[in-house]
This record gives sequence, C-alpha cells and structure tokens, in this order.
Amino acid sequence: MKNDLKRREFLASISMLAAGSLLPGSAFNFGNNGKLKVCLVGTGIRGTSFWGKRLVENYADLLTFVGLCDHNPGRLEYALEYMGVDCPTFLDFETMVNTTKPDLIIVTTKDSTHHEFIIKGLEMGCDVLTEKPLTTDEVKCQAILDAERKSSKKLIVGFNYRWSPYMTKIKELLSQNAIGKVTSVDFHWYLNTHHGASYFRRWHGLRQSGGTLWVHKATHHFDLLNWWLDSDPEEVFAYGALEHYGSNGPFRGENCRTCEHKKDCKFYWDITKDERMMNLYVKHEQHDGYIRDSCLFRPEVNIYDKMSAQIKYANEVVVNYSLTTYSPFEGWRIAFNGTEGRIEAWLDIPYHDDNNLSQAELHALEMDQSGSELDYKPLIVHKNWNKHEVVQVGFERSGHGGGDVRLHDKMFRNPDNPDPLKHAAGIRDGAMSVLIGIAARKSIEAKEPIRIAELTDLQPRAKRI
Repeated sequence: MKNDLKRREFLASISMLAAGSLLPGSAFNFGNNGKLKVCLVGTGIRGTSFWGKRLVENYADLLTFVGLCDHNPGRLEYALEYMGVDCPTFLDFETMVNTTKPDLIIVTTKDSTHHEFIIKGLEMGCDVLTEKPLTTDEVKCQAILDAERKSSKKLIVGFNYRWSPYMTKIKELLSQNAIGKVTSVDFHWYLNTHHGASYFRRWHGLRQSGGTLWVHKATHHFDLLNWWLDSDPEEVFAYGALEHYGSNGPFRGENCRTCEHKKDCKFYWDITKDERMMNLYVKHEQHDGYIRDSCLFRPEVNIYDKMSAQIKYANEVVVNYSLTTYSPFEGWRIAFNGTEGRIEAWLDIPYHDDNNLSQAELHALEMDQSGSELDYKPLIVHKNWNKHEVVQVGFERSGHGGGDVRLHDKMFRNPDNPDPLKHAAGIRDGAMSVLIGIAARKSIEAKEPIRIAELTDLQPRAKRI
C-alpha cells in the first residue's frame, strides 16, 4: 500500500540540538544583526563542499565566510576558488579567530584533532559546529564535555542521516508503537569495494587519525540507533579484525599513480581522472605529505575491515550490528523485533532494487548536493497474527537520502520549525554515538564487555530527554 508521504511533510521535519536542548533560532542571531559570520577550519573535501560551497550557493543571504584555516597553504588557496569566497586564510587557528571574530566555527579537520578546535573555539567565545564524529577516544570526549559545560556557547554535531525521509518514517512507526515494545534489533551495513576500500587509502586507515571505522563511519549508524530506540547504550561487546586490506594484500606500492601493479590490482584507482581530487590534494602534497591515493595494502593500515558488535541499551533492547568493508554492493538492512510485530527496512540491496547504476555511480549520487527527484522505497511492517503491510516511503537519492538539504535548511533558514520526532542532535548525541564505537574498539582489545558509564561521566538513560 503506497503511503501518501509528501515532500512538504519532510521539509519541516528537521531540527538541531545543542548542549542537550533545542537550538533556538536566535542562537546565531539569524536575521537580527546582519549575516552570520562563519569560519571554517579544515579545507578537505567535506569542509569545502558540504560545509563550504553548498552553504555559499544556498545561504549567502544569511551567512558569510570570514576566514578559512588549514595547515596546508595550497589547499587554502584552492578552497577560496572552489567555494567562491573572498576571505582571509590562516595557518593558525587562534589567529584566525582573534582576527575575524566569527559567530560560528565549523570544524572539518582530521577526526583526531576535532577536540582541539572545538575546545579552543568554545573557550574563545564562539559557537562551534563539528562534523561527525565528535572525537575519537573517551579522554578527548570528556575534555569536550567539560569545555562545553564551562562555556556559554553552543556545540552542535553535524549529523545528517537521521534527517532523510526514509529514516524519519522508521522513527515515526517506532514512536507510534507499530510493533509494540522493541526488544531487539539486527542492523547490518555493507560498504562496497569502491567506497569501503577508499577509507583504507586515506588517513582514515590509521586508527590514530580516525579512531577506526567503529568511530568514523559507524557513528552515523549508532546515532540512528540511539535516536530510533530513544535510549542510551549501556554495554558493548565486539569482535573485529583486519583480514582483507593492509598487509593482507597480495602486493603493494607507494600509491596508485606510481604502482607497478596497476594492471593486476583490482583496487587500482586512477586519481588523475578526478579533477577535483587532483586540484584539492595531489597539487598540494608537497606542503604536508598527505597522499590521497595511498596503497590500501600498505602495512601502516591498522584499523578493522570486518566488525561485529552486540549493544545492550539502558531500556533493555539488544542490538546485533555488523559493518563489512569489502562487500560487492553498498547498502544496509535493519529489522526491529517487537512484542507485537516486526519492522524490516533496507536500502540499495541490489536484488531488491531495479537499477543499472554501478556501485561507483550510486556513491557519487549519494554524495551529490544538487538534489534529486522524490522516489519511493518500501519497508515492511509485520503484525503478529496478521498479514504484513508494505509501506512505501518517500526517498531521495542525493545528499545522504535527502538528509543533507534538510539539515542545512533547518539550521540556517527554519530554526523555529517544530521537531515532533526529536530529530535534533547535539553534544550528548554526538558523545553517545562515538562512545559505542570506542567501547567496541576497547572490547576487541580487552576481549570483554565494556560499560559506557565507565568511559566518561555521562550516565546512560533508559529514555532520552
């Protein structure tokens, strides 16, 4: 049965949370004292596109970039051109803040350095928005929590997946007790040999930089779980291994461009055919030595490529989660088991979808910010003792399932819109999502369950406030 979901129903379904309470529309003086003055630290691909070029193109009437900061001067100059801005650039963060006096600082640096700029930004009297994940370990997480509490300013975490129409429908059904009390969840995410492999080429392949994919990637998934279940995680037990990438490879080179195994390696990636990557990274390697097309079989890779965890929530729900990084396709599936039924949902499972797009094309469309037509995807609601129902849900291919545009619109254009499903995400949400990944990583190393309450001073709640 096709659901009559309309696009306008989702345009109003986004909000944000800061410091544990709804971010008011006046937090950044929108429309009151002129344009919002924004500084960006970290001019990599995420910073210059999603938090850079897209904001310039769609919200120039509301904000203006007053400074860009990065340790790579070449990327800074490219960022000015790509984003279409004319503002000062800085190699030193504190100098930028003292010089430009921004209202908002957007942090899109390497994950392991997020805490440095979040804490400094708050201490220097600025509101801060950080790209996910909040941080990479429990010590840095506690330092951020302490800094935010001492500050009169707001810290916002830039989650986007939960804003998509498809994810919203799942939340709506659970909130309506469509299957009674949820008792357990099976959640499996598949990264393909195109997208999944890319993490191992980059700095994300080093746990000291990205905290492993338990943190960098899975923070998205854990945030969804926390929101859907309306509860905090309590305990995590996990397994993980590096069996496919890294030193497991049959051969290796310095990078794809110079590798002598180009003809034999199925993972060979020709970065020279990607103009954006060449202009952003390759042309500026001499400044910091960062190689964007590093060999994914290099021995320095020290993250997991297969991961599985059992998560016990404070409301007694048990979740079985897995993340695979070398799947033949990219997609996910989830099942919620309840006292009165079961909900099954999935996206991009190829034998359920009728499309001829390659895995590379699917990923490119998901990351595209230009928008796409509203489509419909099914999910299944089973009722005990009754036939199942197929619910058709509004779906957009681009911008993380339509979540990106809704997140930005709420933040910059419609901050006062209602938030009946509590889409809002702030510091506690950011912390709880990374703490699951941190606990999973520690569980693998210690070979024992890890309690969330032992990582920071945040105590798990059976029900989110």
